[in-house]
Amino acid sequence: MQLTEKQEKTKKVLSGIHNLPTVANVMLETTKLLEDASTSTTKLAKIIGRDQGLATKLLAIANSPIYGIPRKVATIDFAILVLGYQEIKNIIIGLSIMETFKNMNDANLNYKNLWMHSYLVGSLARRLALDLQLKISGEAFISGLLHDLAIAVIHKYFHSAFLKIIEQNKENGTPFIESEREALGYTHEDIAYFLIERWNLPANICNVVLNHHEPSKIDGKPELGTLVHIADTYIHNWGYGDSFWDNNMSFDNSVFHHLNFQNIEELNSFMNKYKTIIDSESIQIKF
Repeated sequence: MQLTEKQEKTKKVLSGIHNLPTVANVMLETTKLLEDASTSTTKLAKIIGRDQGLATKLLAIANSPIYGIPRKVATIDFAILVLGYQEIKNIIIGLSIMETFKNMNDANLNYKNLWMHSYLVGSLARRLALDLQLKISGEAFISGLLHDLAIAVIHKYFHSAFLKIIEQNKENGTPFIESEREALGYTHEDIAYFLIERWNLPANICNVVLNHHEPSKIDGKPELGTLVHIADTYIHNWGYGDSFWDNNMSFDNSVFHHLNFQNIEELNSFMNKYKTIIDSESIQIKF
């Protein structure tokens, strides 16, 4: 099958799933309320509290060491106050998408580990943004959370291709991204971009997801993509969550100057303190 034929076939399947399937009513209602500036914290907390699973996950995220809130967040009301509406909205969007693309675990993919990796990348990218005084912490979190979304999509909706990609990597060491192009005509970056663009997420987030392995390709200011790329690389190298899909990926050395690091040694030294924080990460979210 020619490349264009594979691409058309893949697009056809993706076009059938680009609208998020029905998610929890509470999540939909909450997202709608968050778009209304007049919504009261009390009303919002009451709606979120109706979904115990969502409320528990929000509090777990807010209290995780890497998320970096200095005070214990014991109630949804307080979580809304300290995080703000946009941050809460980002978390809910991410949790909704995670829930939507859940599938049964098998020998080739553990969803809890996949989403834990993505959560840690998002949280670390957010923390880096705050510590480096870049006003993109919310975008950094949601971009990191969704960067490997398409691995779950391929596993769920293109399962035979997923197995072929895995087999080629095991037998020949073929980088996953090359096998993706061969099997589907697109990479996991392309597929995630196709979906989140149609969910009307901001263009800067879409571009980061599309180029999270090579943020130097992002037009304009690449700081957001750089944060996610660094977080993804270090979370993978430190061995947290399940990021075997990144085993053959290389670091984009062009990112240094975007955040004023001179070389990899300086960046490694800066990042060491975050490994200590992640080592103490006690968050228990059932993705």
